[in-house]
Amino acid sequence: MKTLERLIACTEVKSIIGNVNSEVSDITADSREVKKGSLFICLEGVHVDGHDYATVAADRGASVIIASKEINVSDLITVVYVEDTRKAMEDITPYFFDYPSKKMRMIAVTGTNGKTTTTHIIAHILRQQGYKVGVIGTLHWLINEEAYPIRNTTPDVITLQKILYRMEKAGVTHVSMEVSSHALSLNRIAGCEFDTAIFTNLTQDHLDYHKTMESYAETKARLFSLVSADKHSKPLKSGIINIDDSYATIMKSFVNEKTFCPVFTYGIENEADLQAINIKFSRQALSFDLKMDDITYSVHTKLVGRFNVYNTLAAIGAALSEGIRIDQIISALSTFTTVPGRFEIVDEGQPFTVIVDYAHTPDGLENILKTTREFTKGRIITVFGCGGDRDRKKRPIMGEIAALYSDIIIITSDNPRSEEPAFIISEIEDGVRKAINNGYVFSYEVLIDRRDAISHAIQIGKSGDTILIAGKGHETYQIIKDKTIHFDDREEARNIIRKCR
Repeated sequence: MKTLERLIACTEVKSIIGNVNSEVSDITADSREVKKGSLFICLEGVHVDGHDYATVAADRGASVIIASKEINVSDLITVVYVEDTRKAMEDITPYFFDYPSKKMRMIAVTGTNGKTTTTHIIAHILRQQGYKVGVIGTLHWLINEEAYPIRNTTPDVITLQKILYRMEKAGVTHVSMEVSSHALSLNRIAGCEFDTAIFTNLTQDHLDYHKTMESYAETKARLFSLVSADKHSKPLKSGIINIDDSYATIMKSFVNEKTFCPVFTYGIENEADLQAINIKFSRQALSFDLKMDDITYSVHTKLVGRFNVYNTLAAIGAALSEGIRIDQIISALSTFTTVPGRFEIVDEGQPFTVIVDYAHTPDGLENILKTTREFTKGRIITVFGCGGDRDRKKRPIMGEIAALYSDIIIITSDNPRSEEPAFIISEIEDGVRKAINNGYVFSYEVLIDRRDAISHAIQIGKSGDTILIAGKGHETYQIIKDKTIHFDDREEARNIIRKCR
């Protein structure tokens, strides 16, 4: 608990009405979460203006309200007027929670694909060395193995600082965290001090928001400016970059050369500080030789696919930056299994393989299909769609990629949101037809209902085939118009296989 006087000293204030000695017990921008003694921040969003809920917050017990527009509440409540409530939130919130990121080692992973798997591999390696580890990302947030639900890959400023505060109080020593481009653009990570920044890759996604790939890349690269900033409270900073990615140079350019923040590279194709050679794949595992400092080490993991070689290399780089010996890292990697919804195999004894994966970008889908082709003796049957109210440009690209690597395509709904599923599918079909015109041989059909699409794929599956259900992975819901319904690709596939037996 802190006094308002101490909190507002962190930000620029226009005027104050009321008692600056009011004690604040919590901070929130959601009127539904207000409790007695809360500080409520009126944020202006695209669809909702927090100023409209100031009275609700007051009635629920808020002792202080921060606003940028005039509000009418009881004289018993202190009102602080500022120019920008979002900036005030970014200034005040980390201070209120005593800057928890400064008390833990913070490892941040950014990129289009691979963030979730990489953060979980890092966490596994650290746990094997006896550290208490927190994970924040697309799936959930974790304290060791205890999981909690999460809304965004990187939460808003208040939620993130609350999570970090809980982690720090629980004795967490290291946090392995996904940092999305939206989080960097909207400064959701305000008040965080990172120790290691990792770049996985950059492929087309979120162009509805960033507009161009250059803007998207520069937003991601901001993470490297943050980790190499001048004033930090913790030593031992580092940047870890996928040298095989065409945007690696941009990431490097954002590192502040005036600070001691060494950059380590990893890759397969190009010479790197951490380079994988002699890569071998199977349906159940992968192995490779790691070249580092002119020494070669043998690495074995239960992960699958070339893309997971990159994820593993990134995790090795992070672990080395934390002072873990390479033999300890390699030992930990051999016991890591998988991440929910990432190349997750659904096995109910059927004579064909069923894989559920989160692949929802062109590059992600291509990576999964290439890996699938390496071990599939029969046909590849791909079930996928694209999300509504998101980057439309990737839809035909994904349609063409599915056609290039699949024998049968079943186009269906993903999370259509406010868009009509049939319209989304028609844009995917543009890419499918392009592949047909270029002479690629495959068959495709449209089944808008996702359950029907999964059922049909399983019913036509034969011995040796692989059925890939892509796009939703770990998600247990489907968003249709203004409704969110329960839907889990893994659950659906499992139930259908059981019924067909």
